[in-house]
Amino acid sequence: MNLPNKLTTFRVVLVPFFVIFMLSNCFGEYSKYAAFAVFVVASLTDLLDGKIARKYNLVTDFGKFMDPLADKLLVISAMICLMDMGKFPSWILIIIVSREFIISGFRLIAADNGVVIAAGIWGKLKTVCQMIMILVLILDFSNVYYYYLEQVLIYLSLILTIVSLVDYIYHNKEIIKDTK
Repeated sequence: MNLPNKLTTFRVVLVPFFVIFMLSNCFGEYSKYAAFAVFVVASLTDLLDGKIARKYNLVTDFGKFMDPLADKLLVISAMICLMDMGKFPSWILIIIVSREFIISGFRLIAADNGVVIAAGIWGKLKTVCQMIMILVLILDFSNVYYYYLEQVLIYLSLILTIVSLVDYIYHNKEIIKDTK
């Protein structure tokens, strides 16, 4: 278990704490700030584990599998919490989760054929946008300008989700062709 894999595992361990802070009032009005802090730390581990793994050649099969899974677990858990709180539309969550299942299916088929598919630029932009959106929605400063910022980030995340899916399918369509 190298450092990048430990960071990925730590990110998974942080998810229940994040959810508790988001959905309970255990720290009163400061619960959202605790959730915000946990999400920031978890997001930073996502940034660090990949950089360390590539820089020091510590890429492992565990990391290839668990890193994207940990990311999905963190982001989708956050969106479910935000939906439960009435801050995030369920139909957008369904589209985002559907995209993740489709991409995971592609990756499983590719793995069966001995191919590892790296994340593309659109997928990375989608992830960054979603993480920023989640942080903005957690803070939820009540004013009209902040509301518009939230809406722009929600719909930008949706657009990047769709664009990254189309790009992913287009650049990896040979995987489906090879299964026939």
